[in-house]
Amino acid sequence: MEPLGDWRRNKFVSDISSDDFESEVTVAGWIQDIRNLGGIAFILLRDRTGVLQLTAIKKHHGEDFFRKITTLARESVIVVKGKVQPNEQVASGFEILPCEFKVVGVAKTPLPLGVVDKVEADMDTRLDSRFIDLRKEEIAAVFKIRSTILAACREVFEKEGFIEVHTPKIVATATEGGTALFQAQYFEKKAYLNQSPQLYKQMLMATGFDRVYEIGPAFRAEEHDTTRHLNEFTSIDIEMAFADEEDAMGILEKCVYNAVLKTREVNESDMRILGTDIDIPALPLQRVTYSECLDIIKEGGYYMNWGEDFPMEAMKILGERIPDFFFITKWPTKSKPFYTQPFEDNPEICRGFDLQYKEKEITSGAQRVSDVNLLKRRLEEQGLNPKEFKFYLDAFEYGMPPHAGWGLGAERLTMIITGMQNIRECVLFPRDRKRLVP
Repeated sequence: MEPLGDWRRNKFVSDISSDDFESEVTVAGWIQDIRNLGGIAFILLRDRTGVLQLTAIKKHHGEDFFRKITTLARESVIVVKGKVQPNEQVASGFEILPCEFKVVGVAKTPLPLGVVDKVEADMDTRLDSRFIDLRKEEIAAVFKIRSTILAACREVFEKEGFIEVHTPKIVATATEGGTALFQAQYFEKKAYLNQSPQLYKQMLMATGFDRVYEIGPAFRAEEHDTTRHLNEFTSIDIEMAFADEEDAMGILEKCVYNAVLKTREVNESDMRILGTDIDIPALPLQRVTYSECLDIIKEGGYYMNWGEDFPMEAMKILGERIPDFFFITKWPTKSKPFYTQPFEDNPEICRGFDLQYKEKEITSGAQRVSDVNLLKRRLEEQGLNPKEFKFYLDAFEYGMPPHAGWGLGAERLTMIITGMQNIRECVLFPRDRKRLVP
């Protein structure tokens, strides 16, 4: 390998145009393929923006230069200085005649996983060599889209006056009780990896911050090993004061709308590579009450009791009848967490909501309980000890405004927009029931 020295790339593949013809540029990337025809060789060089052709001619470049560049292993990394020449036979419309090059990263052979090979690998093989898998344009496209989705959500939050915050991920008590917790030893104490920033973002409503958002990791020790479950995921959370569930849904639907809109604008080529498309949703999104959902499910031939959560069979019926984004509202109070505000005139129903895309649940949210006495009763009703939540309840004792919020899984929204069928496709290095490395 050769030191980079003062060589620096001055053009990505996508930056090169007819304006650069006959000019010298410096490009850098991975050797995707080499086709050596004896006296002439075509080297495909890939960077994050595309692929270009380097054309080496033995008579022009000399025997040593030609041998050195044509014997490099695929996926080795090189930096090249060369002249841009028009070539209508190349898809990009140009080629580069190299003048000099440096080999800055040599690839072993054979590769653990093909990059442009047509042989398909199973998910475990791909994830074991994820650093190679991510070099494929269709895999990289998912994460370019994911980046756009997160930027689109941030754009909405900033426009709507939210403050970005970061809450603890090592905590002393469960967010919602239950057993789906990763336990950790915190010096002499027992601690847990946080399931959600829920309690902390609610506490921040007592500070006068008024509107907060967080994009960060969350952990669930679920035993499920399905295409829809992860044990570490990225949660997009908001909380807003002086607001109810309709206000929170209003922000959420703006995020979804902007995420789809920006993806279609910014990632048109990535969507084309993936062979997928999604319509920009019309706002406001449809609101369907829990009871109305029961009626739809019953019409579809599936029967369930009021108060039960919807199994997958029921969700598929809803997804067929409402083939777009929609909210399920006015849930049974007993089916939602203790911090969900019941309706004052009918406490059996609460101000909780879920966002769905067809049969897939994306988000849960609600107006929260802001009265500390009701909050204590709700904790006890769900078998939780208010004393264990003292740090949280204290924030409600000294002036807490009404507030609402939600948590959105970045991976689930990415799945929907990209059309991926396995949630592991939407995480760089997934953590599931069986996978702890890489």
